[in-house]
Amino acid sequence: MDSQGTMIMPMSRRQLLQTGLVAGTSIASGTRATRAAAPSAKHLQTRVISQLPNRYHGWPTLARRSSGELVLVCSGGRESHVCPFGRVELMRSHDEGTTWTWPETILDGPIDDRDAGILETDQGTLLATTFTSLAYEPSLTRLSGEKQQRWQAAHQRISQEQRQRALGVWMIRSTDGGVTWSQRYRCLVNSPHGPQQLANGNLLYAGKQLWQDQARIGVCRSTDDGISWEWLSAIPTRPGDDHAQYHELHAVEAGDRIVVHIRNHNAQNSGETLQTESTDGGNTWSTPHAIGVWGLPSHLMKLRDGRLLMSYGHRRPPFGNQARVSADAGRTWSEPILISADGNGGDLGYPSTVQLRDGSLLTVWYEKLKSSNFAVLRQAHWQLT
Repeated sequence: MDSQGTMIMPMSRRQLLQTGLVAGTSIASGTRATRAAAPSAKHLQTRVISQLPNRYHGWPTLARRSSGELVLVCSGGRESHVCPFGRVELMRSHDEGTTWTWPETILDGPIDDRDAGILETDQGTLLATTFTSLAYEPSLTRLSGEKQQRWQAAHQRISQEQRQRALGVWMIRSTDGGVTWSQRYRCLVNSPHGPQQLANGNLLYAGKQLWQDQARIGVCRSTDDGISWEWLSAIPTRPGDDHAQYHELHAVEAGDRIVVHIRNHNAQNSGETLQTESTDGGNTWSTPHAIGVWGLPSHLMKLRDGRLLMSYGHRRPPFGNQARVSADAGRTWSEPILISADGNGGDLGYPSTVQLRDGSLLTVWYEKLKSSNFAVLRQAHWQLT
């Protein structure tokens, strides 16, 4: 696909075979399922939108506010995929993604701030999420010269005891459109794209507890616009799986049920997206099951016509990002649509998608291009036809 308005075509049969998927069949799960053809789609434009070429950008989330403003958060200020410099940056667009503001740092803790999520609640509050990590520590002894000095200086800003206390899953809150933000506070679970608003007014956050010996996979709930969170329910573990190999959940409400996608690294369906559903507001969940989609993590959204859209990274040929549509609340998913397929390797993905005023779609992801050591934010403008 190119930027001249050519069609985004469904994957060829050879590509489907390479990715382990054949039309109408879920090979990995061993079950036969009807799968709709990929909807026709038209590619309008793909471009880089990050504005700091000497910094690595990772794991963005895009949201559309009730005012029509687009807000995007990512882990910025980085030197590499793992480093001590990650911070949460926010960009805005007032013209449907045509232009973006200079990035603003909204959270910069003393250790690495990673995956960033963003949501505007129905009360107009912005909630931004992140988690902190010390995964860069082993690199400190392998570096040398000025780079080692720089990383050590950042690492030694606080004591080891303080660094351990800084590990967590975090949220910040703004009630003035992101002009000012609260202090960070703990929100029980983490997932890359943050919580969702339910029709009943509650907020639901499907995610994983981090930095705990027996980290649970499940959902927590807020009934006060994100000020506080309570554990609601655990998501069961599929027989034969280790729940520790479930990661990076995301939820969407679809009529009378809630659908959650899970990044799976168990041997069965490794590298695929699993799905679980709740029909009682998130109190109980079905056993996670394969949906025949290789790629992860998934971002879920509801289109204005009621269909669901999942967008996800594809970290093997064709390297890039894909999307699928469901017309039956996630019971079945279409064949894939290629959002991008020109990736240089697997250091890319985490796409999130919003629907614009004219019904077209905007997807943003991070990607390390062949031309640079630093990952950028890329954006695709496309439409279902």
